[in-house]
Amino acid sequence: MTVIITDDDVARHLSMADCIGAMDTAFRDFAAGDAVNLPRARYQARHPDPERKYFANVHVGAVPSAGLACVRAGSQIIKPPSPTNDRRLYENPRPFCWGIVILFDIETAEPLALMHEFHLSGMRVGATTALAVDKIAPAGVKTLGLFGTGKQAGSAFDALNCVRDFERIVVYSPSAEHRADFVARKRKETGGKIEIIDAASPEAAVKGADVIVCCTTAMKPVFDGDWLVDGQLVVSIANSDSTNRTRTEVDEATYRKARNIVVNDWESVIDNDQRELLDLMDAGVVSRDQIVELGDVVAGKADVRSGGEGIVYFKNNSGLAIQFAAAGRVVYDRVMAEGTNRQIPTEWLGTDLGALYAAGFRPSP
Repeated sequence: MTVIITDDDVARHLSMADCIGAMDTAFRDFAAGDAVNLPRARYQARHPDPERKYFANVHVGAVPSAGLACVRAGSQIIKPPSPTNDRRLYENPRPFCWGIVILFDIETAEPLALMHEFHLSGMRVGATTALAVDKIAPAGVKTLGLFGTGKQAGSAFDALNCVRDFERIVVYSPSAEHRADFVARKRKETGGKIEIIDAASPEAAVKGADVIVCCTTAMKPVFDGDWLVDGQLVVSIANSDSTNRTRTEVDEATYRKARNIVVNDWESVIDNDQRELLDLMDAGVVSRDQIVELGDVVAGKADVRSGGEGIVYFKNNSGLAIQFAAAGRVVYDRVMAEGTNRQIPTEWLGTDLGALYAAGFRPSP
């Protein structure tokens, strides 16, 4: 039987610490050449409403140590940036996320599960950021500057506090209402153990911070890189791709100050044509030998540490299928151990080739 794994299942069975551990497995195996990941594919298509687009987001890959391959397929209606709106807005006619992750058994090729993508999608981004911070930032960092107050920022907040004991977190968003709500919620969740500050300006979230994390829907830089000082670690999650050639959360000054730039996947930089980095390489601002992959840092193949001369910039540059496969293994096993009535016959998802096999044929799909 193939099981349906809901967002509620993911939330119940996968802690943030578990997710960070799964990301460690995924990136460590990727660095070893065992995990396989193709760069994500994104495209837009014409929509009946000229102000909207159909938008697809596809990831494929496998983590053999977890016994899983996966396909993550996201399907959305978006309102692209315009002169009156500088952000990509997701506006499905029905208030649903229609993304799905298919988990395939590497041993049998059968689909083990169809998993909702929404909850895990935010968790694995935050967990990957936390993994990078854990491997790069000094143990004693105390102040975090956080840009954003939405789903991704909440995930990053939770994940980062799993790997470091931050005493002070300064939160900035251009929406004062969103900032106030986010700060109040996180103060309640943390029981007042962390000083959480509602920052009135982006500069306040940068100055004095040991780690600066950007988790926004912005299409252009959210702070001035000239504010950065030696020793800081900067993280961003917004990147350009074939559907938006200029999107970035950091400016050229940030790249100029970076001693090292860490990316999830170098092949994705090239395949997705991430011009915000490639243009600076073409201009000689950034050199290829400054750039390392996160998996190499996790596996100890590359020694990258913040806290010294210059800054370190972690460009969380692309979602990877291996993130969903590694975390999906944890969730699937726990769902099966708990028991679920959300099951469908696996045969419904395949074509019976029994007669052809019996006749000696092995046709390709």
